[in-house]
Amino acid sequence: MTEQHSDRSNRADGGGEETPKLELPPAPHSEAGSVKAWEEPVTMRTYMPAAPDPNPMFLEKRVYQGSSGRVYPLPVIDRVDTEGRRHQWKAVHIENEFIRLMILPEIGGRIHVGYDKRNGYDFFYRQNVIKPALVGLAGPWISGGVEFNWPQHHRPATFMPVETTIERDPDGSVTIWCSDHDPMARMKGMHGLCLHPGKASLELKVRLYNRTQDTQTFLWWANVATRVHERYQSFFPKDVRFVADHAKRAVTEFPLSLGTYYGIDYGQRALNGVPEDEKPTHFVPDGSYPPNDLSWYANIPVPTSYMVANSKEDFAGGYDHAAEAGMVHVANHHIAPGKKQWTWGNHEFGYAWDRSLTDSDGPYIELMAGVYTDNQPDFSFLAPGETKTFSQFWYPILQIGVPDLANTDAAVRLEKSAGKVTVHLLVTREFPDAALTLKFKGQEATVWRGSLTPETPLHEEFPADSDELELSLTEENDGEVILRYAPSEIVAAPSPDVATEPGLPETIQSSDELYLIGLHLEQYRHATRDPQPYWLEAVRRDAGDYRSNHALGRWHLRRGEFVAAERYLRTAIARLTERNPNPYDGEPHYNRGLTLHYQGRTAEAYEAFYKSTWNAAWRGPAYHRLAEIDCSRRQWTKALDHLERSLRAETDNLNARNLQSMILARTGREAEAAASIEKTRILDPLDIWSRFLANGAVPRDGQQRLDLGLDLLRCNFLDDAIAVLSADVPEKQDGSKAMLLYALARAYVLSGRDAESAKTYRLAADADTAYVFPHRLEDLILLEAAIAQNPSDARAPYYLGNLLYDKRRHEAAIAMWERATELDPDLPTAWRNLGFAYYNVRRDEKKAHAAFAKARTLAPDDARIVYEHDQLLKRTGASPEHRLAALRQVLELVASRDDLSVELASLYNQVGKPEDAITVLLSRRFQPWEGGEGLVLSQYVRANLLLGQKALLEKAPETAIQRFGAAWNLPESISEAKHLLMNLSMIDYWLGVAYAAAQDDVQAARHWERAAQHRGDFQQMQVRSISDITYWSAQALVRLGRTREAEQMFQEIYDYSLELEQETPKIDYFATSLPTMLLFEEDLILRQEITAKFLRAQALLGLGRSSEGEALLTEVRHLDANHSGAADLLTVIETAVG
Repeated sequence: MTEQHSDRSNRADGGGEETPKLELPPAPHSEAGSVKAWEEPVTMRTYMPAAPDPNPMFLEKRVYQGSSGRVYPLPVIDRVDTEGRRHQWKAVHIENEFIRLMILPEIGGRIHVGYDKRNGYDFFYRQNVIKPALVGLAGPWISGGVEFNWPQHHRPATFMPVETTIERDPDGSVTIWCSDHDPMARMKGMHGLCLHPGKASLELKVRLYNRTQDTQTFLWWANVATRVHERYQSFFPKDVRFVADHAKRAVTEFPLSLGTYYGIDYGQRALNGVPEDEKPTHFVPDGSYPPNDLSWYANIPVPTSYMVANSKEDFAGGYDHAAEAGMVHVANHHIAPGKKQWTWGNHEFGYAWDRSLTDSDGPYIELMAGVYTDNQPDFSFLAPGETKTFSQFWYPILQIGVPDLANTDAAVRLEKSAGKVTVHLLVTREFPDAALTLKFKGQEATVWRGSLTPETPLHEEFPADSDELELSLTEENDGEVILRYAPSEIVAAPSPDVATEPGLPETIQSSDELYLIGLHLEQYRHATRDPQPYWLEAVRRDAGDYRSNHALGRWHLRRGEFVAAERYLRTAIARLTERNPNPYDGEPHYNRGLTLHYQGRTAEAYEAFYKSTWNAAWRGPAYHRLAEIDCSRRQWTKALDHLERSLRAETDNLNARNLQSMILARTGREAEAAASIEKTRILDPLDIWSRFLANGAVPRDGQQRLDLGLDLLRCNFLDDAIAVLSADVPEKQDGSKAMLLYALARAYVLSGRDAESAKTYRLAADADTAYVFPHRLEDLILLEAAIAQNPSDARAPYYLGNLLYDKRRHEAAIAMWERATELDPDLPTAWRNLGFAYYNVRRDEKKAHAAFAKARTLAPDDARIVYEHDQLLKRTGASPEHRLAALRQVLELVASRDDLSVELASLYNQVGKPEDAITVLLSRRFQPWEGGEGLVLSQYVRANLLLGQKALLEKAPETAIQRFGAAWNLPESISEAKHLLMNLSMIDYWLGVAYAAAQDDVQAARHWERAAQHRGDFQQMQVRSISDITYWSAQALVRLGRTREAEQMFQEIYDYSLELEQETPKIDYFATSLPTMLLFEEDLILRQEITAKFLRAQALLGLGRSSEGEALLTEVRHLDANHSGAADLLTVIETAVG
């Protein structure tokens, strides 16, 4: 069928220029089967990301999707072109009789197009432009299609290339395999997009393999985008009664929310309709569904997530009632419980994000499907060498409405009316002899028989004399039940428990809870709460507590602190074996083996690994480790025996299989080796080790080449390791060259080739430092060896410092960076890193400033270092005038970055030059970043308020009205819009003042009334009941003559400020964003003191205690020279403008 455009426009006014629909190329004539697959590039308008920043980013307190946003060892991309251009992208296409897909290997292997050939409907959101925003873990991310996320959400490789291969099966089915060698944890993920002949469904085949020696955590979310409007509805199983927010920090009813969720009072909507300020300007509901129904996109005005919990069904999806088409997802809920919807919201804030992510394709929602997870964050474990495999299914539906039930074969909806029921049914494959049976109260009432095909839905009417019915679809020839639906048997899923913040370690009652809380924090990668204090408290109470000692040993092991790790592990094993020499848990022995092996104590490690094999759970990993040691001793028979035992426990352990193949070849059993390699390549045709064994192919990706070289070194296959590490492969600048050389030099040392080793160490010492961010424990050992072999090498200690700082071994990192700068004083990044460490670790402001000054001298064109240095000046109390003067000296660099441009505008506002701030803010198109919304908007609003106040002083109320009005009407170029819950009552207050000055009392009262009505605020991605903007609502009440209400509000601000000052400040356990702590540690006590004093100053001013209020404002300015609220309010007081 020829592709069709939908007549329905999904574009909100104000979007980008209209982009033509991406035209898909026809299949080549060589593809003659029912399922066709081929590679052919496509050209699309693209906003290209900039090159990654070469500075390492140690974002230790970054919160991302509810868990740690740590990005090292990846470099960060923080800029995207603001002008689009035509760009050719690699694409892989696959289609059968019903479905057409397009995959983009260069953007994470995502599905970019999912198209129903029967009706021309894009059942996945088709992006006609590539327009990244800074949403991904490492920067760029695009909306639309289907994104596959692991081992965390918006995965590290979401905008990175994956390898692909096309697999064709004898039954005619074809799979496009995409391989993701995780750039952070070094695990291996595979997703295969499979179409079968005659099936109107997509099967996603997934293989997740932990190729490391350590237990890892992961989640899997397939992130499906669908195009939405006021007639689009998501659906979940009929047993769903409740949905939960991220981390289950909030729960609401579903589909009809009866309370407040994400700050929106849906319960009041149900009673009184949608409040005027919550009504959307686009995609307005037509009144056919309740205003508190969360299944309809158009009802949700703010960015909102909700996740299903406890459903016993396998399906979910979305339906476009206007197009009479939609999409169903099906997966086994026993392992795939995750069902989620996300939206930016049907309001101005969401529209701004729509514009940032597409030119003209309109809004979308994400209908996510999670496997081994039901929330975000919600991580599962993957043992060393373990592979998890599973499938997910999607298929388009048409003309049946929202299904009541769906599985991989069919979707059905029952439409009941007086005395009859109509069955709307669509199958995904042909059933030539189908029987559709309806029973009422257990008695068979009627049967429909006939042929069902995916091309045509069945709409069949049956008489009905009872609501208690059961429907079953069977295959007549063998009696197989294809689908069964009995509404009366549905049991409502219970509400999930709302998550609570764990207490501090000393408040926890039991050692059991201490261990489990620490494990939870570690497993869920909590960004700001460290698990170690919980385990330390447990061992303080009981020095031999085996679980917490083991956890501490594992924690130190992962940091490369092998001596400390061994001490804790030895204590854990002592308790375990005190009465039972054959313990129930073998993991402490396994981890002790790793610790000893890293220290070069191979014989002791061998003993520890062997003991862990006594436990079934650790047979696979431990026998694998034993075989590696056997290989290093050239004991091939033992190695083969141990590998056979390992593979009995975990058949799909690719590295164990590859090692087995190598030994077979070494021992003259070439035919068996070849057969073994072939079997492994069937499991994973893109596995780097088996490809090397099959044809000598060396990974083109430098980090993957290093992984393979380290695997070979661990087994003492030195010649093979040297071949891999020294291969002449075209390289991109990915930071791998230096570490490849260090590994190669180490291989030469172990081979006794000292001259080549010395030469290679010198080459490594001279290699380019850009993007060299080592992170493996093997990297640590290589760098320590390099420092010992070549003490004059300045680069090795610099690299080792990067690794140690990432592992939070801060003092050791400082020592390495200081050594690097002593050996080579001209290493700018080492000085820059020391600047962070001196401030964040030692709180030494003087040395931090000196280090950053040195870095700026050595790298004068590095705009990122300029920004970081300015943030250090801001954090340490430098005056706005000093900071402004410094930035004005490098305006070209400032103009190259959004964050610097915002800071420049802020400083202009702070020193009373708002006209210059406006010039800066209107000089560029800003790139938004998720979690940082409001930064540009706040400075734009502030500049216009300051300009309006100046106009009032100049007796120009009409100009003031224009300026204050401009604060409401944000230009699209700032790429932000007001969040619905954001309190901007100060704009209305000042508009009231301006209209009063213009003698327009009616308009003045209208704006003051609107300002007075606002309650609460939305700041730093959180809903707040009182903020610094509440003051302006109270002042509006004063202007309206409602002094008693105003005094009450000022008193509330005052009381809240006292409460705030008495509270012990802490980082919100459930925080989703901490933009103020991304770079430099913040003094939480001081920040809370400043906030409390500013609020109290406002309250005192409002309560008529002006001298006290002004004194407090001056104190706030003294504590924080860059405090915008205090500066602006003092100006108002001094000029008497308000």
